[in-house]
Amino acid sequence: MFNNLKAELSRWSAQSKLMPLRYKHKLDMITNYLLVLSGYLIGAIPFGLIYGKLVGIDVRQNGSGNIGATNVSRLLGKKLGLLTLISDAAKGLIPMALAGWLLKDQPGTDLWVALCGTAAFLGHIFPVYLKFKGGKGVATALGIFLYLNPLAALAAVVIFIAVVYLGGYVSLGSLLAAAAMPLIIWQTDGSREYILMTLAISVLIWIKHHENIGRLIRKEEKSWKKKESRNG
Repeated sequence: MFNNLKAELSRWSAQSKLMPLRYKHKLDMITNYLLVLSGYLIGAIPFGLIYGKLVGIDVRQNGSGNIGATNVSRLLGKKLGLLTLISDAAKGLIPMALAGWLLKDQPGTDLWVALCGTAAFLGHIFPVYLKFKGGKGVATALGIFLYLNPLAALAAVVIFIAVVYLGGYVSLGSLLAAAAMPLIIWQTDGSREYILMTLAISVLIWIKHHENIGRLIRKEEKSWKKKESRNG
């Protein structure tokens, strides 16, 4: 009888030690899901639209109708265009940085950080605040790439600038920079989660640019060079 009681007490003691671990695991999972959700909600903030509204212009009703930095720059000037670019990039960087900081001691950190970045990107192109009609995600992708590897992001920016300078097409620069990014992350020994995330983002950027691709093929896409030559 004494032995049975001792065994029962030992089993109860072992279970009581496991209970906090179970609760901690559940709390960790809740935190992870909340981080992903917050990433989406942050990514869905339409900064380009907000800045346009502040000066009395709805960017969705003017220019290309896009809420991104390129259309804002054309409609509202380079300063607000740059501010939109920085704000949209921050939407990608901040959720990932926050997740990386909060989850640094957890297993599977790269996966959850990648999910937060993906959620922020999806928030930008499918924002709940605008009935899921958002931008094309290039600036938000830049913020994501900056978190993953600043030098790799710089390489993508160089590709973008070179293409725009030589050809004058912002859309073509965005497409080629996006296509290069998964390869750059792969070559710089990025984790499997980060490589898959950048690949998915690259594919989505190309899909969101399908109209631009059609205009490029038909040679109807607007060029910055042509605009400058007309102004000159």
